Amino acid sequence: MSQIAKGIVAEFQYESANTRKMLERIPEDKFDWQPHDKSMTLGRLATHLAEMPEWCGTILDQDELDLAGSDYEPKTAGSVADLLELFDTNAAAFADRVSGCTDEEMLAGWTLRAGENVFGTQPKVGALRAFILSHAVHHRGQLSVYLRLLDVSLPQVYGPTADDAGGFG
Repeated sequence: MSQIAKGIVAEFQYESANTRKMLERIPEDKFDWQPHDKSMTLGRLATHLAEMPEWCGTILDQDELDLAGSDYEPKTAGSVADLLELFDTNAAAFADRVSGCTDEEMLAGWTLRAGENVFGTQPKVGALRAFILSHAVHHRGQLSVYLRLLDVSLPQVYGPTADDAGGFG
């Protein structure tokens, strides 16, 4: 495994373990709940997190993604069990796919665009970090707010939470 791939896989495995702990806390009967009309439902947000690792193929197998020509259809998970199965499958596929990359592949350019509007070009390793790892951390934080508003205790991610004895709060 290339050194770059080794670093990304290690970071992904750490973050995905934390994401899974958060997904496990989702109340089965709250998939349709949303904190605001402009917000995603809890089920949509959680499924978005669960499907993100699958995107590594789009980044690693193509030189660009044109959102204007994309036929992307979001996945739908109807239960916590379905959600965790989707996440586990995609997380394993991410680790397997990235592990097989050379440093040269990881440093090749990748562009995100919508038709003529180019959002940017960066090395594929940067796209993996931005559009999968950092994106997942962002939405995991959003999920933690949803869970807190539903009075669900939060798992430790980077340290104790207000729900832990001796935690913050």
